[in-house]
This record gives sequence, structure tokens and C-alpha cells, in this order.
Amino acid sequence: MTTLLLCPELFARESGIQRILRLYLKALCEQAETSGTVRLVVLNDRDLPAGQLHRYAGGTLGAHHACGRRKFAFVCRSLGAARGAERVVCGHLGQLPVAWLAQRRRPRLDYFLVAHGIEVWRSYTWIERVALRRARRILCVSDFTRREMLRRIALPESRLVVLPNALDPDLAVDEAAAPPEDPVILTVARLDAAEGYKGVDHLIAALPAVRQALPAARLRVIGTGDDLPRLRNLAGGLGLAGAVEFTGPVDDAKLRHAYRTCRLFALPSRGEGFGIVFLEAMAQGRPCLGARAGATPEIIDATAGVLVEYGDSAEIARQAVWALQHPWNAEQIKQRAAQFSYPVFARRLRQALAA
Repeated sequence: MTTLLLCPELFARESGIQRILRLYLKALCEQAETSGTVRLVVLNDRDLPAGQLHRYAGGTLGAHHACGRRKFAFVCRSLGAARGAERVVCGHLGQLPVAWLAQRRRPRLDYFLVAHGIEVWRSYTWIERVALRRARRILCVSDFTRREMLRRIALPESRLVVLPNALDPDLAVDEAAAPPEDPVILTVARLDAAEGYKGVDHLIAALPAVRQALPAARLRVIGTGDDLPRLRNLAGGLGLAGAVEFTGPVDDAKLRHAYRTCRLFALPSRGEGFGIVFLEAMAQGRPCLGARAGATPEIIDATAGVLVEYGDSAEIARQAVWALQHPWNAEQIKQRAAQFSYPVFARRLRQALAA
């Protein structure tokens, strides 16, 4: 069987969507090893570096194209790659009309959509509605996303299945590090003004109260974006210049080190369709703090962390202090992360595509 995978991005930047689509590529290539091939077309990447691509795609990867943000080229490449394919997997709602168009040209072609989060928590255009109704199956990364989609479009419920995201095996490496003595809180997020719902500013606002209880507490922020100057000014205005560290983006090795050297991971966001960063922290045995919103409660249970009301900095502070002092069981936290392991994801994907 020939499968075409359409992606908005794979390596151009780091985010949860890019990370999970790499695992889709990996799983599809592994499934094609017995008989078949995988084709790949990526919209925003300017190139697909061989070293990075090799980590996820094996010998079953056939034609692959990076379109460098050229939408017309993406459509043409996608329609060409769909010739002779039996199915198309769309990594984002924005590419679904292209799959629908390919099916119009080849009616026996099946296509699937990966539904992540905020991109599908909204009203749909007419062409998106048409394309959604023709999809063989919609793979929702969380039950929250599934419910939000069903609120917005009338589809048979059986067509929307929950396929949780997974942790990249490269980030699941456990080096058996003990929790640090220093009460370091870590957050990892894109620091864009358009993604202010991540709640990094609420986390900074909570830090003075955390430091009243634990004077050595510090916040480490990994990520970058156009909201970074505002967040720096917020920290400075609260007298936290020496207690908040903005590291900028880091590679995977440094990211693993950051998880291992924090005592608590926190991202009090209201817009997480899944929240892979929680899994990355939990895989290192670190507890998490998240908001009681979106899909976060589906990831963080009582063995692995605490939940707070979104935007409530006072509650964030109280729960952070409690979590920093609580004697967490690292093995239980890792067991929670293992429920979202790559092998589990690959098996569920195979079943969802075959059903």
C-alpha cells in the first residue's frame, strides 16, 4: 500500500504538532516495511535534512518534497504524489481540502485527518466542511478535541476516534537522575503573542508568592517568540530579573537535561489539544502543573502532577509550592508517561487506519 503524508511542517521549527507528525512519518514507514511505500509533502519546510529525516523515515520512504511555504507548489506536489496512492494522511486541517481534491480525481482514494487542537476548535469554512464529511476517519489527539469537533459539525461519532499523541523515543531516554535540591520550575513553550493562552505570564506572576514560601525557587523558560520582550519586562517589573531565566530555544539533548534538572514542570495553558511537553517531563520522572482546561486533564493525573484554574496566579503559586515540596514517586510518574509511549501509538494508528 502506498500512503501519502501531508504536513504543514516537520523540521522548520519545534512544536508539538511538528513532533507528533514526525512520529506519524516513523510509524507509517514502519508499517510499510512488509509491503508498500510512503510519500511525503511538507508545506513550510525549505528542505528536509537527510540526517533528521533518517531518524524517522526508513527505506520505505519514497518521493518527498519540501515546498518552502509555496502553497501552489504544495498543491501541485500533493496531487502528483497522490497518483497511485491508496490513502492520504493529512497532518493539519489546512491541508484537508487538497486531499479532498485528490479524491475527486481518484474516487477510490481514502484520506484521514489528524486533528490536534485549536485549529479545529472553531467554525469551518464550506470547503472544510465538505472535506471533513468525505474523510474516512478523523484521528483526534484527545477526547476534548473530539468533543469540540462534534459540537461544530454533524458527523457520525464513529468516524472520529481518539488517538493520543506519543512521546518521541529519543526524548524518553531515562538517565536515572535524582530530583535536584534547588526548587527549579521549568516551562517550555512558544513565546508568541498569538499564543498567550499558554499562561507563561501567569506563571511569572505567581513566582513572587512561590518565593515567599521557597526563597530559592527559580523559573526557567525555554522557547522564543515575539512575546519574549513583554515577558522579560513582566519579570523585571516584579523584581524577578535574577529568578527567571529565559534560555531561548535548545536542542533535544539540552531539553532532556532541562527536564532532569527541574523539580517541577509547569505550563498552565488553556489551549492544549494534547500537551506533549507534559509527557517529556513525566518521562524523566518529573511532576507537572497544568490548567484544568483543554486536554491537559487527560494527561496529568494525581500520580503525575496537579491541576489549577486557568489564569489564577494565586492558585498556581499555592499548588506550585505544594508540588515542589511533595515527595513524588518518580517511577509512578514514568509509568503514567509510558501509557503514551511510541509503541502504543504505532499500534493504535495501525488499527485506526485499518478499521
